[in-house]
Amino acid sequence: MNIIQRQIGWGMLVALFVFVLIVVSFTMSFPSVRLTDLWERNLMDIPFILFVPSVSLAVGLVFGVFSGFYWKKQFQSIDQVLHDVEEGRTFQINETGSFDEIKSAFDRIKKIQKQITEQAMLSQKLANEKAEDQENRIQEIISQERNRLARELHDSVSQQLFAASMLMSAINETKAPADERETKQLKMVESMIHQSQLEMRALLLHLRPVALKGKTLQEGIEELIIELSQKVTMEINWKVEDFPLDKGVEDHLFRILQESLSNTLRHSKANELEVLLINRDGFVILRVVDDGIGFDVEESKAGSYGMQNMYERAVEIGGTLKIVSVKNKGTRLEVKVPILKVKDEAND
Repeated sequence: MNIIQRQIGWGMLVALFVFVLIVVSFTMSFPSVRLTDLWERNLMDIPFILFVPSVSLAVGLVFGVFSGFYWKKQFQSIDQVLHDVEEGRTFQINETGSFDEIKSAFDRIKKIQKQITEQAMLSQKLANEKAEDQENRIQEIISQERNRLARELHDSVSQQLFAASMLMSAINETKAPADERETKQLKMVESMIHQSQLEMRALLLHLRPVALKGKTLQEGIEELIIELSQKVTMEINWKVEDFPLDKGVEDHLFRILQESLSNTLRHSKANELEVLLINRDGFVILRVVDDGIGFDVEESKAGSYGMQNMYERAVEIGGTLKIVSVKNKGTRLEVKVPILKVKDEAND
């Protein structure tokens, strides 16, 4: 039995009770009146004895229907609100004309929803903190392992390559002219050792990047280039202007420069390298230019993780990265990042 049927039933019972009460009261007030007199007396062409119960039942029926629909609507509203709370959605309540008890129920539901929302936010916060903490620990382990590998490679393979390079240079310089084929092969071996040294330095640059902790971007770039110029034969020129930047922007620009220098060492076969960091017209411009053999930019962009990583880092700080490379003419990489000022700083 639904709420409408129940309310109609209660309405009919109330109407019957009222009818009995009216008859009893009328009989007690007019004891001389007989039932035949009530049957003969008409109201709206209906005998009085039938009119009164008919009207009572009709009123009870109408009352039951309307009250049933009203309470059904109220319960449906509560059910919908509880469903929204269950689904985690916010709800809107039209409390106009509701009883105090209904309003109190809605208020309690609102409090329950607020508590559920706060608990969900707390759970998400704890999950995020746990994930970040785990990620930080993983990154720390990776960094320690990379540094360990870099030290071992530098102390063993890198030193051996350097010794082999020096030995081959001495052999080629002191060896008397002999078979041309033999001389060519020795030169080829020396060139291969030299290329392996460049590959090793690029690998070490990836494994053990110079940190910016406690340093500005400009200081980090100069330290990196000075260290690199002492280990490679190519001529390196740089111009680095001093201006403040956000730490996040500095870190991304520095990582892009490291990736670019690593690619230059490994692939460009360049003799000259130029690094530029300037501030012009509200933009930070980082430019790396070499005179190497060049490459196909579109092909490298699609298949190179390093290239994709540089593009993503530039986008993350709101900048753009453009690479122009011409075969046997060299490569030019340029990153432009807008300098965004906070309103309070601008007003100062």
